[in-house]
Amino acid sequence: MRLAGSWQLRLALTLALLFVVPVGVAVSQHLADDARPGDWRTARRDSSGQAPDPLHTPEAVVQVYAARAFGWRGAFGVHTWVATKTAHADHYIRLEVVGWGVQRGIDAVRMQRGEADGYWYGNAPTLLREVRGGTDVDALIARLHSAARAYPHQHEYRLWPGPNSNTFIAYLGRAAPELHLDLPPTAIGKDYLPEAALLASAPSGGGVQLSLAGLLGVTVAAEEGFELNLLGLSLGIDLSPPALKLPGVGRLGMSGND
Repeated sequence: MRLAGSWQLRLALTLALLFVVPVGVAVSQHLADDARPGDWRTARRDSSGQAPDPLHTPEAVVQVYAARAFGWRGAFGVHTWVATKTAHADHYIRLEVVGWGVQRGIDAVRMQRGEADGYWYGNAPTLLREVRGGTDVDALIARLHSAARAYPHQHEYRLWPGPNSNTFIAYLGRAAPELHLDLPPTAIGKDYLPEAALLASAPSGGGVQLSLAGLLGVTVAAEEGFELNLLGLSLGIDLSPPALKLPGVGRLGMSGND
């Protein structure tokens, strides 16, 4: 009995360290970053130069981006969004959830023209997924827009544990499994399942996700690998491509686009 108890204690301490230490590192890096934006009113929102110019790109395009959140939240997590451009369109439509104004009756889901690859209040975005060309991409865009309009938390937003911007993008990933969307471990809220569900497909569309209100859960899928969620923080290991997923820090290893 003592051996069993000792083993359980060591496992609990190991898991605690694996969650706490990376978060501590992320917070330290955030505080030491002198270049982080200080005023949201003057922070950059222009293009980061990653998205194809819609005026010179006749094909349909879908891109998924993530950027560190503004202010102290950026030490822990990212904001994610989807940018779409139908064939021959001269602009992008951004699909994202924004919490500002929801309490005043403004819809949480914003579907509007904008910079596909814009800085998120001074933080440069990372391209997570891209699909281009073919009539099937236009059909994919139509399905994404339809799913966005049907999002069940249109009038609800909670920074933690969700539903938030990452809950929404995970929801779109399930509606469009051909994106094979593997959200980063810093996408806090991705583990909150819409309508308080306990079981769903993983955001990549393959595998399964079990979650208790976004506070405790596990994801097992080909794209995500194995992820453990504790209080909204994700810890895991990915084999395709190989990487370690750490809370706060993010993905260590090959990126999902390699």
